[in-house]
Amino acid sequence: MKHLFRKVAATALALPLALGFSTANADTIRIALAETPSDELAAFFVALDRAKANGLDYEWTAFSDEELAIQAVLSGQMDIGFGTPYAAMQRSKAPLRIVFQLSKLKFFPVTTKTYSKLEDLDGEPILLHSRGGGTDSIANVIESKLGMTFGERSYVPGSSNRVAALLGGRADATIIDLSNKNKLMRSEAGSNFNVLEMFDVEASDEALFGNLTWIQENEADVQIFVNALVSVYNDMHEDPTIIRRETNPDGPIGQLPQEILAELDGFYTDAVAAGLYDPNGGGRKAAMADMEWYSSAGQLDGDASTLNIEDFWYLKPLDAAMQ
Repeated sequence: MKHLFRKVAATALALPLALGFSTANADTIRIALAETPSDELAAFFVALDRAKANGLDYEWTAFSDEELAIQAVLSGQMDIGFGTPYAAMQRSKAPLRIVFQLSKLKFFPVTTKTYSKLEDLDGEPILLHSRGGGTDSIANVIESKLGMTFGERSYVPGSSNRVAALLGGRADATIIDLSNKNKLMRSEAGSNFNVLEMFDVEASDEALFGNLTWIQENEADVQIFVNALVSVYNDMHEDPTIIRRETNPDGPIGQLPQEILAELDGFYTDAVAAGLYDPNGGGRKAAMADMEWYSSAGQLDGDASTLNIEDFWYLKPLDAAMQ
């Protein structure tokens, strides 16, 4: 295994994590993750293993947040990234395009017993994942829909870290993912917290994107990648335990603590039941939902009806994979 130490900006460093399986040749796809490997990325790494078996060479780096992953792709440091870079797509000169919806914005406002509904958080501080990321957009849309304004926004990447802040009394309100919401509410401390009622969201939380020029120049490799993702997502909807059974014990997910690996079946069963993953990779349905959501969230300029999804998505690989 080799290691990456890549500088993203003068003061922003990627986490020094090992590469994925790579021959380090000119055709290697460089993938920018927006977080360290976790149970939520197990399906993605199963897809990488399937893609590798079909000839894809890749390496990955975990960045500390989505903004750094986006900047790494914008700068040409990385080829494919995790995130929903709609503002960057619209405002930068780089032709970024999404090729696959990795997960939907299925997040949950969780608070101490001080609050019982979203409106109670008017003027109250809230803990979110990252500035401009999915939880930030959820907070923006909550404000818009309910005519309220949160107080100070603080940012702590990782739902598990925000749960720790709740448990430690360092926060009274946050927005967390399905897995950590379930873990918290099933724990002995669960009775100390409320999950506030939230409207349904079909928009993308994480998506796979790259520079359109690079995608078109590397169409064969991108197609292998998207085919592998579609196959895993379809198999996962038929049987969520496929993720645990195909997880490489020597890979980054297989090296996670045993207590996390033991919960993979439960996590993916819950996630599939909750609609966290689209078995068809999102496509046009996700693109339209994203236009509406991210324009409402203030991360896209203009009314959703005036936006062209082909300015943000490149659908050819997904269309081919679905045939």
